[in-house]
Amino acid sequence: MTRESLIDDVFELEQDETQALWTHEFDLTRRTFLQVLGAGLLITVTQDMTQAQSGRTMPVIARLHLNTDGTVTVLTGKVEEGQGSRAELSQAAAEELRVSVGQVRLIMADTDLVPDDGITAGSRTTPYNVPPVRQAAATARELLTNLAARQWQVNAETLEVLNGKITHTATGKTLTYGDLAALDTTSEVFKGSIRSDVTLTPLGQWKTMGTSVPRPNSRDLVTGAHHYPSDQIRPGMLYGKVLRPPSYGATLEAIDLGAAQAMKDVFVLHEGQFVGFAAPTTFLATRALEAAAQTAQWKTVPQVSSRDLFSHLKKNKQTGGRSRPRTTGDVDKALSEASQVLNETYEVAYVQHTPMEPRAATAEWTDGKLTVWTGVDSPQRVQGDLAREFGVSNDKVRLIVPDMGGGFGGKHSGEAAEEAARLSKACARPVAVHWTREEEFTWAYFRPAAVIECRAGLDDTGSLTAWDFTSINPGSSGIDPPYGIANMSILSAGTDSPLRQGAYRCLAATANNFARESFIDELSVAAKADPLAFRLAHLNNPRIRTVLEAAARHFDWGNRRKKITRELGVGLACGTEKNSVVAACVEILIDRKTGQIRVVEVCEAFECGPIVNPDNLTSQIQGCICMGLGPALREAMVFEDGRILSNSFYTYQVPRFADIPKLDIHLVENRDIPSAGGGETPIIAIAPAIGNAVFAATGIRLRSMPLQSDKLKA
Repeated sequence: MTRESLIDDVFELEQDETQALWTHEFDLTRRTFLQVLGAGLLITVTQDMTQAQSGRTMPVIARLHLNTDGTVTVLTGKVEEGQGSRAELSQAAAEELRVSVGQVRLIMADTDLVPDDGITAGSRTTPYNVPPVRQAAATARELLTNLAARQWQVNAETLEVLNGKITHTATGKTLTYGDLAALDTTSEVFKGSIRSDVTLTPLGQWKTMGTSVPRPNSRDLVTGAHHYPSDQIRPGMLYGKVLRPPSYGATLEAIDLGAAQAMKDVFVLHEGQFVGFAAPTTFLATRALEAAAQTAQWKTVPQVSSRDLFSHLKKNKQTGGRSRPRTTGDVDKALSEASQVLNETYEVAYVQHTPMEPRAATAEWTDGKLTVWTGVDSPQRVQGDLAREFGVSNDKVRLIVPDMGGGFGGKHSGEAAEEAARLSKACARPVAVHWTREEEFTWAYFRPAAVIECRAGLDDTGSLTAWDFTSINPGSSGIDPPYGIANMSILSAGTDSPLRQGAYRCLAATANNFARESFIDELSVAAKADPLAFRLAHLNNPRIRTVLEAAARHFDWGNRRKKITRELGVGLACGTEKNSVVAACVEILIDRKTGQIRVVEVCEAFECGPIVNPDNLTSQIQGCICMGLGPALREAMVFEDGRILSNSFYTYQVPRFADIPKLDIHLVENRDIPSAGGGETPIIAIAPAIGNAVFAATGIRLRSMPLQSDKLKA
């Protein structure tokens, strides 16, 4: 029996109207793999996957390549930007293939090689991408086991798979994955579909998943061997600079490029509003930019300043259309009958993502095909953007995303990639464009600012009877309260945003949870109840109850509350988003001379279903807390007439090492649900917990982030 007939027996090829398109894409992938990976066994798995963010249905072209040395190459469209997906996806494949993580190699975010797994955002990797990797690996394991059974003419159920070796226990015959991959000198291909009924390793039998596997390339990261997007160098490469407007909304009316064009080795490109420069060194490109910038004439338009931000957002609130409240019960009637009614407004400033690596891209055109190395978390989306911009088909654009230096939701778009590609095409040389820190602060999009109006009623027993919550601008993430309230009105309203805004770690939940958990604290005071007891009395989400009780227990909430002084306060907050739950208790100290708040300790309990990698999850929680400290205490964009004034780490201070409190992290595992992502939700509890602690110490309620006020001075 030939190997080809064995393959056909294992999986029957689909014969439908999509076969021609599938075969074309498959052939492209196979040829590329032969060039990149050489001899081995490419296991091509197709599956109709609807990408939630685009609504498109597409086949997954390839998942695994068995190499002749026994290692396995796994393909994923996901990006590694510090969240640990490289380790987690390696674990998923290793678990189902019955190999060690050390035998797994990941190729990530290379549009010529990997399937379109959608954008790396929204904590989707764990719930949406780990399962298909596991299913593909398990499908491959069964396929190879069946192939070995056919080779030996035995029942597949009599075979064992362990450490990448298939063994027939009765006869002692063995075949490794490497043996199967080396049956021919050229790659062979299995075509088949991921089977939803394939047997996955039960949770209780996990050997690799559920353990603290370190990031596979951690040694390269700490030794400097890894090349980030900003480290890419191509032969004959030039360095690019782009002329930026002096303010938001400004348009270029005239410019004299003579001085820049006269500079030796400098290339100048002027296309409409785009003016760019390329040179052998960044220094020379910058000199050309500066010479031209002095001659630029701009038409500016009036812009809102940060001091008027919140009144502007509120004034331009959009009503009607999508901006309609969702209601339950009769809020107006419940408020009219309430014993107490509270009405407060909360504010949240614009903040930047501040990744350690600003936007960077290196672009190269070869024979009409564009290749870009860049730092984005949506490679296929940016690939499509570039194809449309330059009038070519998608297969003429290859986007490669090396593991990058942070994103936090701030790198959905490919501005640097487009700029580098423009310059590269015009000068017929590879060009690198690296944004400066000032450019990143000014022209990258921001976490949305917010005005959130809260109104609620309490009955004569101190129970919540009415809830009216209007969130202007940040979005709807995390807007629904986890509390049992009979009468509710909830509205996520749009407005006119003075600055460019977009996604941020946990999206609008950072703003909505700040307002809600601060307001819940105010309601507990009005009800003369302990903030913990008040929440527990109203919570109808058992998962949040569990983490809230865990955080309070480990923090020793009751006894710590008794030690509150005018300088020392404790506070708590909880919430849910991305199908995970969090609760945090904090202790703060206030310098009454300066009014500065110092966070002394954070105790946080977090649950996101079964834990795939405990150490990595702990790191994500710690990172969320540290990142959350910045907007809670200091971070806010300051702008005047369209100009960003806080455009450096000196004028915009993210948390320093001296700001990091004692972190007491408690992982709560829930094995009754599928695993959810853990890289975002832990951030949403920190700001309201700090604000609530400030009130506990001072009796002063701070309703605007960052939490700064001269009122805190003695």
